Amino acid sequence: MSSETRDTNASFSIDAISVPRAVALVGVLVLTWSYVSVLYYVTNVVGGSSQLLFVVVGSLALATLVGSFVSVRTALGVTAVLLVGGFTVYVFTLPQSQLELLTPARLLSDTVALLTGLSILRLTGAGVWAMAVAPGPVFLSWYLAVRRQYVWGVAVGGVALGLFVLTSDAGQLTTLVGVAGGTVTVAASTFERYGAGIAQLDVMSMVLAAMIVLAATISVVPGAEGSPLLPDRGSPTVEGSLVNSPDRLNIVGSIRLSPNVRFTVNSPQSSYWETAAYDRYTGDGWIRTGSTDPYNGRLRGPVGASQTVQQQVTAKGTISILPAAWKPVRIDGPLASEAEVTAQGNLRPTTSLREGESYRVTSEVPIYTTAQLRRSGTNYPDDIEAAYLQLPDSTSDRVRARAAAVTADADNPYDKAVAIEQTLEAEKRYSLSVPQPSGDIADSFLFEMDAGYCTYYATTMVVMLRSQGVPARFVTGYTPGQQVSENEYVVRGLDSHAWVEVYFEDVGWVRFDPTPSGPRQTAENARVAEARQNGEPNVDVGGSEETATPTPTPTTTTAANGTEDDTNNTPTPSDALEPSGSGVNATPPPGSVPGLGSSVTSAGGGLSGPDLPPQRTFALGLVALIGLVAGARRTGVTERAYRALWLRYQGTRRTPEDDTIRAYRRLEYVLERRYRPRRTGETPRTYLQSLSRVGLDADVARVGEAYERARYGDGVARETADDAIATVDRLVRETTPLLGRLSQR
Repeated sequence: MSSETRDTNASFSIDAISVPRAVALVGVLVLTWSYVSVLYYVTNVVGGSSQLLFVVVGSLALATLVGSFVSVRTALGVTAVLLVGGFTVYVFTLPQSQLELLTPARLLSDTVALLTGLSILRLTGAGVWAMAVAPGPVFLSWYLAVRRQYVWGVAVGGVALGLFVLTSDAGQLTTLVGVAGGTVTVAASTFERYGAGIAQLDVMSMVLAAMIVLAATISVVPGAEGSPLLPDRGSPTVEGSLVNSPDRLNIVGSIRLSPNVRFTVNSPQSSYWETAAYDRYTGDGWIRTGSTDPYNGRLRGPVGASQTVQQQVTAKGTISILPAAWKPVRIDGPLASEAEVTAQGNLRPTTSLREGESYRVTSEVPIYTTAQLRRSGTNYPDDIEAAYLQLPDSTSDRVRARAAAVTADADNPYDKAVAIEQTLEAEKRYSLSVPQPSGDIADSFLFEMDAGYCTYYATTMVVMLRSQGVPARFVTGYTPGQQVSENEYVVRGLDSHAWVEVYFEDVGWVRFDPTPSGPRQTAENARVAEARQNGEPNVDVGGSEETATPTPTPTTTTAANGTEDDTNNTPTPSDALEPSGSGVNATPPPGSVPGLGSSVTSAGGGLSGPDLPPQRTFALGLVALIGLVAGARRTGVTERAYRALWLRYQGTRRTPEDDTIRAYRRLEYVLERRYRPRRTGETPRTYLQSLSRVGLDADVARVGEAYERARYGDGVARETADDAIATVDRLVRETTPLLGRLSQR
């Protein structure tokens, strides 16, 4: 074979496989996007998303550059260097306190934790970790795809995606899109290798679209998740998740109040019973970073002066938390050996407390004065600044500008906190019935929502404070509950709450509560009274039914000099963190609408335009559309639809000859469907003459004659063309009732 022949064949081969190869490469890119999107989300939350994109693009460019001449063994070596180098950088960027804990046993336990559901966002250096992981799989997967080793390229990308599925960071839709990309690549590589028709992609597109849409529809239908259309008695509640002290807390939509008693507290003073603090804001919720350590003795107290408060907590149902006044320093009783300490200083059990079980906890409650907080400086510890000034890269400029405007007249962190707290209380209405925002919670609450409940208020205040350089964190737990005697408090599910803690030098964490107390208390009282009237179980214990208003005695914090401090917000009953359609121990009043109370203001007001669906819904809609188009093409629906449209409308007038030819083709299509198609070798004239025996009129014969002159003769006049069009239009109208049935053939 000559070189010319070989070149020709090679050129033909390249042209023949270009489409399936392009599809295979696109599939690899889609798979790459699926796991890179997880890393991008991580770096958007903690910072460094632009650097991550640079790393990913650089890895793709390097793989493209060396893919044609570097061996697989060398590429594996490059991948190993990228991974080892990245993790070396990650280790050396950890704080000294973390490096001291970095033992082989701790590395092994952390690895196991990652592979069993530990979110990447809980890692201290999550952003650096993401950039350490990204180059290896991106480079190797794309290198193998460039060398046409598609299956191995998909395997590398699949391992990376699988890792993020195990860490719970890859969502359902992201996972399915990645699987779809890998499937498309494998199928296209088969087409390329064995010459299968690219039209078979229709079937694959239909199947993949059905997989993605069916798997994701259940969580995106209107009213799902935080705002169900109908109450779902079996779905978990947010308070149920709060009772389990989750490491990740997502903000939901509408909620309702549960009157069921959770625990009682014997304490010389009322307090907010804290269960968890969160440091990392994701835009749609909160993450508690760091690991937990076993409780092994007395914990450190606050950095400033404090007052010792002992509490006896007794479970009135199964709970998985250890509520305590901030700051807990000691726990006594059998549960002490089962307790853990989070990186944020909260206690939590490794086992659930059964009804009747109790524990004694000692807290060192910070004491301070307003003047002391105003004098507090801004020379914060490095670990406080690193953890509690974090905001996602996507935080909008208008949120920062709004926070700056609200605090413009404040020259210290305390006055900034008070200004933001009072602004939110005054400008936003309290409501249990709100739509769940699709974007950033703080941005949506500030600029798009008229009302919300505690998680919206607290989240927004923390974000605004952090944007102004004030360390703050999101805290969950319970308000004091119903005071039934001098030292006893009954705490119900509807006392679950979220608030804000701000860090002050020489004092530590100080509580602020921006959620309006009046509407909360009204809604709570009404719900308890209604539950008692309806005879609902587990609403009262030991004398609580004798107290009409579940409001504790306000408590002030006394400073070391004996003066009363007005800084701490007066504890008030709060909203529950249970969504509409809650499950555990939450029975809605008969005939009530979940999330709505008689005394609670509904969100919104006035006329407004329809809300756009979230981006996830748009993505699912696009996937569904692709599947429908592929199915329509595969089943011939698109062809029949096109033919039906083409038959009924002649279209824009052109030359008389072109119009006559098109009119005849429409005529022949009608006759073909009504009688029979024109046979091979049969001329138009012969075809029309053979059908004249069934009663075709002379008008049809004239169209055939005009077609012969337009196609083979010296042309036709405009009048002749218009007459042919009119004749065919009439025949189409006459046969329209038959077209639907005939087109099924």
